[in-house]
Amino acid sequence: MEGMSEREYSAHSGLSRGAIQKARKASRLVVYSDGSINAAASDVRRAEMTDPDQQRRSTGRTGGDAGFSGPADSSSYLKARTALTVYQAQEKQLAIQKRKGTLVDRARAEALVFRLARQERDTWVTWPARVAALMAAEVAAEVEKQSGNPVRPARPVTIEAAILQRVLETHVRQHLDALADLRVSLG
Repeated sequence: MEGMSEREYSAHSGLSRGAIQKARKASRLVVYSDGSINAAASDVRRAEMTDPDQQRRSTGRTGGDAGFSGPADSSSYLKARTALTVYQAQEKQLAIQKRKGTLVDRARAEALVFRLARQERDTWVTWPARVAALMAAEVAAEVEKQSGNPVRPARPVTIEAAILQRVLETHVRQHLDALADLRVSLG
């Protein structure tokens, strides 16, 4: 007998005896004329004809050290296949989150925040012009009321709306300048 028996090759390769018989029938093994198996040549032929992932599953082993010899070492293949599977799962998860509305486009969110901040700033910038005259009248009425004497009528007080507007604008702009230093970071 020149080579190994099916039982010996089964122990050598880590495959079941039934798998060895199937490989022999499918011509994945190199057999000597006496029917024994050429182990080295059979290992090479099996490696060329069999998917590394299928080889790993047929031995029942996991991880990179699956005991294969030569080109059948599938650790890099398994790592690449695992990375691809993880990437595809993450891609599907992101698509689901996007459809549900829990995931939004970052550029769109930043543009929305910027637009809202600009609208708020514009509202505050125009606020003093809208309320200055009303505030001037209210302050004048309150000053007249406070300075009035029950015996002697109160003297009319005039507060210039334009002056009050300038003072309000100054304070509002100072406040907005302080708010302009705030930065929104979405990452």
